[in-house]
Amino acid sequence: MTANVAVLVLEDGRVFTGTPFGAEGETLGEAVFSTGMSGYQETLTDPSYHRQIVVATAPQIGNTGWNDEDSESRGDKIWVAGYAVRDPSPRASNWRATGTLDDELRRQGVVGIAGIDTRAVVRHLRSRGSMKAGVFSGAALADTEELLARVRGQASMLGADLAGEVSTADRYVVEPAGTQRFTVVALDLGIKTNTPRNFSERGIRTHVLPSSADFAEIADLHPDGVFLSNGPGDPATADHLVEVTKQVIDAGTPLFGICFGNQILGRALGRGTYKMTFGHRGINIPVMDHATGRVSITAQNHGFALEGEAGEEFDTPFGTAVVTHTCANDGVVEGVALANGRAFSVQYHPEAAAGPRDANYLFDQFIDLMAGEK
Repeated sequence: MTANVAVLVLEDGRVFTGTPFGAEGETLGEAVFSTGMSGYQETLTDPSYHRQIVVATAPQIGNTGWNDEDSESRGDKIWVAGYAVRDPSPRASNWRATGTLDDELRRQGVVGIAGIDTRAVVRHLRSRGSMKAGVFSGAALADTEELLARVRGQASMLGADLAGEVSTADRYVVEPAGTQRFTVVALDLGIKTNTPRNFSERGIRTHVLPSSADFAEIADLHPDGVFLSNGPGDPATADHLVEVTKQVIDAGTPLFGICFGNQILGRALGRGTYKMTFGHRGINIPVMDHATGRVSITAQNHGFALEGEAGEEFDTPFGTAVVTHTCANDGVVEGVALANGRAFSVQYHPEAAAGPRDANYLFDQFIDLMAGEK
């Protein structure tokens, strides 16, 4: 290999050669792709992308630079393991920009690659599925067989218990923007900053607790509702969170979950989960609400899903539950709820940053549920 060369090495032996982008070095993770045409800062700082190398389908990335307002993690931390783009913008052009994307990737030590045919990468992942990968540049470059061995030697996303790696270490509170109406406990499984912000705008005081919190810690705060956040990893490993969710439902406390939280509620209701071929990641994914027939365009980021079929009703220890939403593209389960309405969840992101606001009403639905119980 020569200087100023970077390679993306996939588990099945496919290699893409480009140039370094961001920090130089070595990074390992699961190769996935995101179909969003905008919102790369929100994507990079989303804790749900922990241990994943994200391939951007948009051809040019970095036009608007990096700013101090759009990050979805506390401290503006970039969570992706690596970033692969086709054509990085050489300059930032936005009145809010405080620097370039390339500079921020370097500052945070995030290894990336540019100048590759990202369309070819995406077509490969769509046909073969998300897989182990690595990006190598600078001193990390070596013989291809050696690099492939490093890629194959990393842990699989299947069976990965990651919520604790991205969760807050200490609890914190996000106050309501105006008069307080309700108190919510949010379990941080990889929560995005726009979620407490949505609660705040609606007069909710949010206590954000670590993913390791038990039911007693939740009950001590006497919440009007409990929220299960998004997050990374295999939901089949999250037994502690499933048990806590069961206790919340038993107590009759209203519960709302999104993304990883949807899978946790589904498991608490007796559903199984499975790893998808290449997942849903982007801000343009249609979802049907089977109660109303309404189709919403949603932001999503998940590689695992709940078992079930559209409109399916099933028995649980807490009464009848129903599959409320499915993806209009492939029929994947996108929401479940108890028939009594006290617990519901969706697989997508109603806080949608960046993305469509079609599903933002779900926060108000949660408020209505808490108001009815109160």
